[in-house]
Amino acid sequence: MKKVAFIITLAFICLHAPIYGQLSIDDCYKKAQANYPQVKQYGLIEQSKEFNISNANKGYLPQVSFSAKATYQSAVTKLPITLPNVTIEGLNKDQYQSVVEVNQSIWDGGVIRNQKKITEASSAVDKQKLDVDMYAINDRVNQLFFGILLIDEQIKQNLLLQDELKRNYNQISAYITNGIANQADLDAVKVNQLSTAQRKVELDATRKAYREMLSALIGEEIKEGTSLVKPSFAEEASLSSTVNRPELRLFEAQSNLFETQKSMVDAKNLPKLGVFVQGGYGNPGLNMLKNEFTPYYVAGARLSWNFGSLYTKKNDKKLLDNNLQNVAIQKETFLFNTNLKMTQQSNEIDKIKQLMRDDDEIIRLRTNIKKASEVKVEHGTLSVTDLLRDINSEDQAKQSKVLHEIQLLISIYNYKNSTNN
Repeated sequence: MKKVAFIITLAFICLHAPIYGQLSIDDCYKKAQANYPQVKQYGLIEQSKEFNISNANKGYLPQVSFSAKATYQSAVTKLPITLPNVTIEGLNKDQYQSVVEVNQSIWDGGVIRNQKKITEASSAVDKQKLDVDMYAINDRVNQLFFGILLIDEQIKQNLLLQDELKRNYNQISAYITNGIANQADLDAVKVNQLSTAQRKVELDATRKAYREMLSALIGEEIKEGTSLVKPSFAEEASLSSTVNRPELRLFEAQSNLFETQKSMVDAKNLPKLGVFVQGGYGNPGLNMLKNEFTPYYVAGARLSWNFGSLYTKKNDKKLLDNNLQNVAIQKETFLFNTNLKMTQQSNEIDKIKQLMRDDDEIIRLRTNIKKASEVKVEHGTLSVTDLLRDINSEDQAKQSKVLHEIQLLISIYNYKNSTNN
């Protein structure tokens, strides 16, 4: 029975204990994209497109209209003759008419077809604009993600430095006992210990702020114990100079929209053919000589052609051509600026790699210098202040190596963000 109770208790603890996993930068990209409020606009854009296309399709349905009027005239038509024994009543000066008309389009010159194409092209432009806005989130993820990685490495070095200073504090304490050092030397080490501890507090606070901001961005709480997966430097091998940014697809969608609008200009200048049926009730009806309310109907075909739009057709197309040229210039400018940025980022990657070649050697030499200084302090030929300087120099060399590694990763991912590859 006790064994069963133990198993149940253990299972309860496992289920309710916080899970501290790992989080990669690709995971952050996906979660940030899914969590960003603006992502809801994709659904709205698609709904708007469907509504507009549905409305355009209704243009193929019969169009029904109703009109009614009542008039009073100062004069009416009369026959200018009189016949013996025949009384011809004149029309009333007050006249009434109500008409229901049904129109069915047979050929609209392609207006509805092009209207649907414009709707789809406009929807594509809106989606690509949203893609551009959403893509910018990746840059914010990079800043927070690599910021946390850098702070984590700095915290590791800080803890190592604290251990180093603690060891030296114990050694200096022993030196005081042997008369090699004095209290001022011990105080100097203690000051460094306190400063290093303060730096740890600052790093912890900054990491907490970054972690909370990244949590808000991805819509998921990042526990204190969650480790961020440091990307491999092998990512550099996959760097490509081909630009695949969503801005390029936006320019393409805008050009397609203007081309579709040019087709609409042609469609509006074509003749329209349709059939109609009118059903009316009025006084007079179709028989103007019959002075009473009567029903009637009229059916036929109607051909219409608005020549007025021909006056502006040429200029309308020129305006759209100007818009197309403007999009081409925007695309050229974007590629020019992007290539400049890629060149700068590529040079930054090369520079950091060159700096990293000497980092290990600098650390090795600084460590040797520090060890030699410790021996000199032990023999009384070097001050503790000089030793602390060498200890800090070694720590600075290690910090530089960590900084260069994270800077290289940041530069690689900035380059990848510029190309979207």
